[in-house]
Amino acid sequence: MSRPPVVLLVEDNPRNLKLARDVLEYAGFLVVVATTGEEGVEQSRTTLPDVILMDLQLPGIDGYAALELIRGHGQTEHIPVIALTAFAMRRDRERVLTAGFAGYLEKPISVREFPAQVRRHLPRHDERGQP
Repeated sequence: MSRPPVVLLVEDNPRNLKLARDVLEYAGFLVVVATTGEEGVEQSRTTLPDVILMDLQLPGIDGYAALELIRGHGQTEHIPVIALTAFAMRRDRERVLTAGFAGYLEKPISVREFPAQVRRHLPRHDERGQP
């Protein structure tokens, strides 16, 4: 039996973090949590997750700075980093994608759609999260 997909969730808001973690764990993901940009970078290097969900506004370094550090490290440069943000303006989406994020998911998350949205970004798994 193969391991479940590993998601690194970088979110500083306790309610958003709990909801996203609970939804993903219920859907069969293994979720690793970080609450600052620095912790997110550190966890990306120690955990080597399949995908990273990154809030943009974080204490310490923001999501953009964390993305640069993740992209600049040989072991983590290939991991898809998805922006998870309440910013919903067209300009915001373009800025996120131009910065190098692999995708963009809006908060508040849709409990029904969220697991499938995350699965679409898994590089080594099919749409059900299986290898």
